[in-house]
Amino acid sequence: MDAIKSALHIGSKPEPLSQPTAEQVADLKAKYTAAGQDHVFTFYDSLSPEEQASLYNQLLGFDPARINEITDRALNPTKAKPRDLDRAQDDIEPLPESATASILDSKPEDLDTWYKAGLDLIAQNKAGVVLMAGGQGTRLGSSAPKGCYDIGLPSHKSLFRIQAERIRKIQELAAAHAASDSKPVVPWYVMTSGPTRGPTEQYFEENNYFGLDKADVFIFEQGVLPCISNDGKILLESRSRVAVAPDGNGGIYQALVVSGVLDDMRRRGVQHVHAYCVDNCLVRVADPVFLGFAAAKDVDIATKVVRKRNATESVGLILQRNGRPDVVEYSEIDQATAEARDPNHHDLLKFRAANIVNHYYSLRFLESIPLWAHELPHHVARKKIPAADLTSGETVKPEKPNGIKLEQFVFDVFPRLPLDKFACLEVRREDEFSPLKNARGTGEDDPDTSKRDIMAQGKRWAQAAGATVASEKEDDGIEVSPLISYGGEGLEKLSGTQITAPAVLERE
Repeated sequence: MDAIKSALHIGSKPEPLSQPTAEQVADLKAKYTAAGQDHVFTFYDSLSPEEQASLYNQLLGFDPARINEITDRALNPTKAKPRDLDRAQDDIEPLPESATASILDSKPEDLDTWYKAGLDLIAQNKAGVVLMAGGQGTRLGSSAPKGCYDIGLPSHKSLFRIQAERIRKIQELAAAHAASDSKPVVPWYVMTSGPTRGPTEQYFEENNYFGLDKADVFIFEQGVLPCISNDGKILLESRSRVAVAPDGNGGIYQALVVSGVLDDMRRRGVQHVHAYCVDNCLVRVADPVFLGFAAAKDVDIATKVVRKRNATESVGLILQRNGRPDVVEYSEIDQATAEARDPNHHDLLKFRAANIVNHYYSLRFLESIPLWAHELPHHVARKKIPAADLTSGETVKPEKPNGIKLEQFVFDVFPRLPLDKFACLEVRREDEFSPLKNARGTGEDDPDTSKRDIMAQGKRWAQAAGATVASEKEDDGIEVSPLISYGGEGLEKLSGTQITAPAVLERE
């Protein structure tokens, strides 16, 4: 495996050196000089020994020739593969019916079959979960990892705690389903970024891993790439540090290999993996219906979608492009295509499968990562990047975009699959998707809407169980702890009771 990683630019981080020798510095400088990036050593001789070691170790972690290659490919997409040459001429269609199903109209017996099959997989310790949690709560007015954020529930639970408790509950449900004394484990692989790793580890430790076994929580870090100037040069953040940025949610694939996560999955016997983003407060972590659906289809990747609200909603769409599964961004679709109606269901949009970054992977597919990860495209985000002036060494905050950040998207891998190895499950937005993107008060995808959606779901569950809900305001809801109910089950004791909302139902 190490040989494959090296050949395909997927390598473990080199061991840090306390102080590099003059020969080691010369060798590394020659490598950067050959790539036309030797300006990163501009201030090296004036740095303290500690700063020199820090910069050396940072530069050692990058391959400048590879950086040049991916930068050139990102900035000049006409050099990319044929499918990217002229997207206007691409043939896009909804996924075939054989690759899709919907919670909204599936037969109850099919849903029950998938649910029980998924619980079987969890009970057999064959399911694992990967959480993409690299973001900070900057837009929310917080410098902490977004998973630490309190959306304002009566319980004041953070996103991390809510999701951890859903894992605990699904483990309990699987154990009861298996009717054995064994305790199923769903390992939780939490992918952070550089700035969020330390705070995430500290938060988990301070909260005793939210009742999960520490041995079953694996916190790891996604990669970073240098920020690049508008003329293709690696930017220095300061005299002694390169400006870097996380490599996007598509960096998950390389990170799974480099971090040892895949090795841990193999050791545990995990065969089915659920991957999702931390900011979705309604996410059904290790959803047995989703796992059972994907396993029954025997696919390598499956994805959950919600129905697009209307033709103008700014969401990416899951579909087929030129006979392969793919995601098309809303900006790539013209108005006529966006407004087209399904010929078999005229009240529905033809293209309505909105991407919510909620995916299933077979382990057999993830094990092939070293064979293709280096081929995934990088996308350009033009940004204002604080950078050191190469004359004075002072860090300057630009007033307009002065460079690019390179990132990969998790769905860039979809077109590698034939349609028969890809599946799509439509779920109810009100039950499974409420992202936290914006600051409080914006009225859309903010802490208030996240809280509202969880409270509204709990109210629906309580009413479905036979409870009467009284409240002064129509929007007052009920927070049902994940430790009480994973998806609305187990609430029979509420039948015939009256609950005054807002309320919180917590397990004693």
